[in-house]
Amino acid sequence: MQKKVMVAMSGGVDSSVSAIILKNLGYKISGATMKLFEDENLEYEQEKTCCAMSDVFDAKNVAMRFDFEHYVFNFKREFYDYVIKKFANEYIDGRTPNPCLDCNKYMKFKKFLERAMILDYDFIATGHYARIEYDKKINRYLLKRAKDKFKDQTYFLYSMTQYELAKSIFPLGNLLKSEVRDIAEKNNLINAKKKESQDICFVRNKSYARFLKDNFDIDFREGNFVDKNNNIIGKHKGIINYTIGQRKKLGMSFNKHMYVIKKNKFDNSIVLGDEKDLYKKSLIAGDLNWILIDELKNKMDVTAKIRYSQKEVEAVISLYDKDKNKILVEFKEAQRAISPGQAIVFYDGENVVGGGIIFE
Repeated sequence: MQKKVMVAMSGGVDSSVSAIILKNLGYKISGATMKLFEDENLEYEQEKTCCAMSDVFDAKNVAMRFDFEHYVFNFKREFYDYVIKKFANEYIDGRTPNPCLDCNKYMKFKKFLERAMILDYDFIATGHYARIEYDKKINRYLLKRAKDKFKDQTYFLYSMTQYELAKSIFPLGNLLKSEVRDIAEKNNLINAKKKESQDICFVRNKSYARFLKDNFDIDFREGNFVDKNNNIIGKHKGIINYTIGQRKKLGMSFNKHMYVIKKNKFDNSIVLGDEKDLYKKSLIAGDLNWILIDELKNKMDVTAKIRYSQKEVEAVISLYDKDKNKILVEFKEAQRAISPGQAIVFYDGENVVGGGIIFE
């Protein structure tokens, strides 16, 4: 029987090529674009984002040309509850969230997958650069790096469950980005040369602080810059305006370079120090999800990423607080600007071991 696949179509070249590949492989496909927020004119404000109205039109254009159905799913309320509100709360608490992780976790592989299953589809597919394989020996679905190491997106997918992996297809996992562009051009896709989406879709002009001030009724008070001994050395304009590792635009000058090394929500202070103070050899991570293993029982040698753009580094992970689902991560070499709220993802060769959120 012909298998049915619902393709998550963002309007970009990657998801469009994914749909064409699956159709050519003999799947019965439909496309669907998620409508996630209210701002209909975002494309005029910010070119390199996703989810604008023009993206819906581009996805529909591809579906019409290749003769498959296209839907638009209204997930505005869910997106606000699971992604935007969490993003705001994390920033307000002095952490540095990554809403793209939550969009994948709660929207693509939860709400979108649920909708596809309700509509009686067998699988969903996305344009992510990653691979899924089933290992009979350990009876688990594995998440593996993409062929294109420069585009590999497994960092954003570490929270996928075994069920979600079993129900998902990543058609681009064994392709280079250049090959995807070639397929798009050969098929004369309207979005063949479309720019990559790079910015957070719901934040205009990259101003997170302005977004929070405009959309949440919160008073972001001025506070104290302090040194490592808690001596007051200046005034800041609210902790949401600063990130770990920041040196420029502190709003005042010092007789040497000073960096943000910590943000304290409880007394509204920001600790400044030398660059060497940004380097740490360990961290605590929680909200864990495991893919290669069922659970962490003993110490394990891995490589780890503390941000998407970083290369993995050697580390050892071990249990820290089993009841609270926390682990200790010890790096072979000290890492710069470890930021609470960001994800840390663990690898064993090509396989994603799992990942979690940096707590401290």
